[in-house]
Amino acid sequence: MRRVVMTIVAGVFLCGGLGGCASDPERGYAWESSYRTDIKTITVPMWDNRTFDHGFEAVLTDAIIKEIHRSTPWRVGPGGETTLSGVVTRSSLRKISTNRDSGLVQEVGYEVGVRFDWTMNRDGEVLVSRRNFRAAEAFIPSPGSGERSEIGRRGVADELAKQIVGELRSSW
Repeated sequence: MRRVVMTIVAGVFLCGGLGGCASDPERGYAWESSYRTDIKTITVPMWDNRTFDHGFEAVLTDAIIKEIHRSTPWRVGPGGETTLSGVVTRSSLRKISTNRDSGLVQEVGYEVGVRFDWTMNRDGEVLVSRRNFRAAEAFIPSPGSGERSEIGRRGVADELAKQIVGELRSSW
């Protein structure tokens, strides 16, 4: 019994540790990357921003480039085979909780909505297109913690970048 448990645990660690293990509903698990291997380079121009949250487009573009470097086999640069472009369409702060005694806001949610397209540069084929794509992150602006809104802003940009790059995976 112990040998079976150790084999299962070793298999889980091996699959998780290699990072290339992806689920395939038809074949079980695959050891290749879940990102397209026929693409080597991607261009990520500065995203547009249609909100009053000035500068968020730069934070988001930077987060997307870092996430592509971190989790995909692709190189980012000008003249890539594909282009990932997008627009920040919505940005809002929302009160999540308040202190009953003082009435001060204890937690704030930072929510951002975007639309984006991933296209092939040679023929304009749209590989992925998403509208009303959103992410949110909470931060604590209350006295004592001292978290500034930049904490929430960076958090939501990082979360959105992970989700966007995740959308670029091959359909498996």
